[in-house]
Amino acid sequence: MSIPSEMKALLLVGDGYTRTPSGSALEAMEPYLEPGSIAVPAPGPTQVLIKVSLASINPSDVAFIKGQYGQPRVKGRPAGFEGVGVVVAGGDDEPYPKSLVGKRVAFATGLSNWGSWADYAIAEAAACISLLDTVRDEDGAAMIVNPLTAIAMFDIVSREGERAFILTAGASQLCKLIIGLASEEGFRPIVTVRRDEQIALLKEIGAAHVLNEKSPDFETSLREVIKAEQPRIFLDAVTGPLASAIFNAMPKRSRWIIYGRLDPEATIIREPGQLIFQHKHIEGFWLSEWMRQHKDRRGPAILEAQKRFSEGRWTTDVTAVVPLAEAMARVPAELARPNGKVFIRP
Repeated sequence: MSIPSEMKALLLVGDGYTRTPSGSALEAMEPYLEPGSIAVPAPGPTQVLIKVSLASINPSDVAFIKGQYGQPRVKGRPAGFEGVGVVVAGGDDEPYPKSLVGKRVAFATGLSNWGSWADYAIAEAAACISLLDTVRDEDGAAMIVNPLTAIAMFDIVSREGERAFILTAGASQLCKLIIGLASEEGFRPIVTVRRDEQIALLKEIGAAHVLNEKSPDFETSLREVIKAEQPRIFLDAVTGPLASAIFNAMPKRSRWIIYGRLDPEATIIREPGQLIFQHKHIEGFWLSEWMRQHKDRRGPAILEAQKRFSEGRWTTDVTAVVPLAEAMARVPAELARPNGKVFIRP
């Protein structure tokens, strides 16, 4: 494949981190990104150059372009943490990058800072997954962040031994994957949402209880469910007052595992004494760190995710596929629609 000298991309306007956090919603693209043409980068010794077919948009991408993620921005570089495409060039430091040339891969760009919202992306070869032919591009472009996180976090739940556990942001793609895993294994997810119309869908795929956090009797219903089910694992993407209420109501020896911060409001520990006398714990989860610490589980998790997508047990709900040329105008409105993922197609 002939590689051009220049490419189109959505480029970061900001550098480093922001000093003025602005929440998790993407109100507009213009303060954070600008469309442009830049030179096609060359892969480093351990990297590959990928012709992007489809790139996903995750909450972590929104946090990153706004300077609110745990990784600094590089001004003028393309955004986008994840995608699918064909490897067109590989570095010379070791055989593996070269062995991927010509293969369709799911990839993550977090270590390279050359993102997927572009014609071409750079990724570490070790952050690429050779895809089975039976995996759709829509599933391949969303193969790493959500599916591997789902498998990793459900592994925490299953190792703990408790059958019931709690999820916030229950209508997200990630939570749907976790609910599917849990249902197959006989676990009982307790899920929070913000819209009544999401309740039936989540119960259909395996949620044991679905509570609308906006309901006036939410805290009463929450306490009743927790008393009946005794969940001790809380997987939280939201934080803020919702998470505070849930953690406060949970039983002794509960673990609050935070992997996102969708609510910018302050997160209050209502009763700090619970950390002492009820042995409750608060911790964080970051997929990059999990993959570094559990290299023995990475391969099986990747194979499991591909099998699930290939067999139809998992599927990526698609809200919209937006052409790169239309992304500046369309992406914020598409992201505001519930229940599915938004992709960018170069």
